[in-house]
Amino acid sequence: MYNSKTIVIALVLFYSTFTFALPQFFGGGAKNTENDVVKGICKPTIVIFARGTGESGNVGTVTGPPFFTALKKILGTNNVAVQGVDCPMNTAGIAAGGDPVGIRTMVSLVKSAASKCPTSKIVMSGYSQGAMVVAKAGAQLSASDVAKVAAVVNFGDPFKAIPLKNGLEAKRLTICRTGDAVCLGTGIITIEHLRYGQNAQQAADFVASKVK
Repeated sequence: MYNSKTIVIALVLFYSTFTFALPQFFGGGAKNTENDVVKGICKPTIVIFARGTGESGNVGTVTGPPFFTALKKILGTNNVAVQGVDCPMNTAGIAAGGDPVGIRTMVSLVKSAASKCPTSKIVMSGYSQGAMVVAKAGAQLSASDVAKVAAVVNFGDPFKAIPLKNGLEAKRLTICRTGDAVCLGTGIITIEHLRYGQNAQQAADFVASKVK
């Protein structure tokens, strides 16, 4: 049976033991920070992304950058804006069930994008702890803000078995790789949890189908 407390405890123990950022070995030289919403840039599709625990920048390197690249190839670079969620994204965030600063920040970013870019379609997305942030941020959005969200894409989601609130479940794609024990409810980190860059095209295809 799915047990969110077990997931949280196991993830905290893993990341506390391995203090170096494992994700850096799987992201290459990808750009790890995106701030289009903060800069006031409006494009037809806006992706607001929360990275995984221990990743650098505000979008990390494991999953976010490959996803953005794949999406831009489909929709066009000039049609996709990207914004990362600035927050610690550390083990304390896991213990809280998702970084509290990240949750508040994502809510604020969605509201800002919805207000400043009224014709844009918003995509909420997160990887690992970032997926936890997406779930809790989504629960705090108003109906008018949710209406602006065209898709939700989560990778390696510890909360996979918990339906999203506010009608976002119907817009959600959760990608869980075979062998990723986090998605199975054990909280154990396997190598497959660090390979979601390989699912970038799947995520991009889903988003494109929702925003076109």
